[in-house]
Amino acid sequence: MIRKGKAIAMISGGLDSTLALALVLRQGIEVKAINFYTGFCITETQRRKGGRADGTVPQNEALRAAADLEVEIEYVDISGGPYLDMLVNPRYGYGQNANPCVDCRIFMMQKAREIMEREGADFVFTGEVLGQRPKSQRRDTLWLIEKRSGLEGRLLRPLSARLLPPTVPEQEGLVDRERLLDISGRSRLRQMALARELGLTDWPQPAGGCCFLTDEAFGRKFFDLLDGRQAAGEPRRLVPEDVVLLSTGRHFRISPKVKLIVGRTEVENVLLEKYADGRARLAARDVNGPVALVEGTPTWEERLLASRVVARYGKGRSDAEVVVEWREGDEVEAYAVPPEADEARIEAMRV
Repeated sequence: MIRKGKAIAMISGGLDSTLALALVLRQGIEVKAINFYTGFCITETQRRKGGRADGTVPQNEALRAAADLEVEIEYVDISGGPYLDMLVNPRYGYGQNANPCVDCRIFMMQKAREIMEREGADFVFTGEVLGQRPKSQRRDTLWLIEKRSGLEGRLLRPLSARLLPPTVPEQEGLVDRERLLDISGRSRLRQMALARELGLTDWPQPAGGCCFLTDEAFGRKFFDLLDGRQAAGEPRRLVPEDVVLLSTGRHFRISPKVKLIVGRTEVENVLLEKYADGRARLAARDVNGPVALVEGTPTWEERLLASRVVARYGKGRSDAEVVVEWREGDEVEAYAVPPEADEARIEAMRV
């Protein structure tokens, strides 16, 4: 009698990982799903901030997929120090923006291997497709990730398996290779056809991304933060609160050592209030406007400039002076300043 296998599924809730999960389940294999929280998922950040700008609250697609396919799922938080250290110093470099995709996949799969060993499972599988992503899903990088994560022979990609060398579970007969697929490239047409065939109708846009690190605007903020720390004589590093602040508000580089973050919504204002310790907190005194934080030690001129930027975003203001309150710990000062009107200057400072 052939032993029933057990597998760990790495799922995002997107189309590919949901299909991979369905394919493995169809072979009678016991599956436990895992979903990693990095702190950089766009939809999860929206959820934690109370929803999108239009008022809707996105669902967690990984939890939805696991529930639809009746699979146990473990939510794994990897957003702490070791993951952030990897983001700052990726061994295999960044993609187009601040996305160290190869290093990130290695990091996650090392964690998946640990869970596989803890659970007594036989292998790990993902929804990766050969050639779909230019950096992390080439044939050579798929092999590199497998090797560096310690999953040699134990990492199955069901959607492209027949284009890749047989894995240990295939060789041992736990997985029927002939029932796996040979998909490659960026098109999702075969995946969408398979989803309809399997009766899977509730999945997000197939090419949608969920990682802030791949976003050009976020990448600018990411590298600006590291450069600002270096300019101030501090280590180039990230701490957990940076992850929240990088995805919050308008960012302005006042000078190489001083940055201003200006809230855009009431939710962001409340969130910025929570991170005021160790930073200057700015807000217009008699105008309904944003809360802002200043990082660094600004000069007198820079304090006035930051105050004028905050005054600029007050609601119902005129071009007259606005009193901006500057609070640092128990010390409070007020500056009567006109709103910054120099559009070129604003754009030059915008990160």
